[in-house]
Amino acid sequence: MATVVKSKRHKSALKAHRNSLRKRSENRGIKSRISSKVKEFKRLISSKNYEAASNMLNELYSLIDKAAKKNVIHWKNAANKKSSLTWLLKKSLSADR
Repeated sequence: MATVVKSKRHKSALKAHRNSLRKRSENRGIKSRISSKVKEFKRLISSKNYEAASNMLNELYSLIDKAAKKNVIHWKNAANKKSSLTWLLKKSLSADR
């Protein structure tokens, strides 16, 4: 936080800095949740638990779409993530059969 107030600093700049720090921590939390869910999804696929993986895919879609809606990640990045996760599931399903 900007607790140390130096002279020649505008109040609005200090407020903007505090807001940016708050938003940064929120965004990091959202990105962290997405990456941990992706790791869990990949673990499920590697353990060949496809039923749970397909259920988790819906949760991942929701998390990714919400992050894109809040501009935490770019909408094209979100589409890329969703596409690659779906491709991974389909690839593992076809290889298993």
